[in-house]
Amino acid sequence: MPWQHKIRYLIGQPVGISLSNGQGTSGILCNASGGKVFVIEYLYQSQFALKQYDYRMIQDINEFPPCQNQQPLY
Repeated sequence: MPWQHKIRYLIGQPVGISLSNGQGTSGILCNASGGKVFVIEYLYQSQFALKQYDYRMIQDINEFPPCQNQQPLY
């Protein structure tokens, strides 16, 4: 399914984004409007940035898979 069809279900979810230039990024998908997607990305320490990507730059967007092993760490 093309990413444009599933994007409305991914708002508020952690996603991985494949860009057309071969790079990628990940974060929380905040919004999609005006031909852009808005993603909160982690920078470092306690800093985050809201970044925007034009639809033309995006090859695919996928939801993060669930954790396979959810045993507590002690």
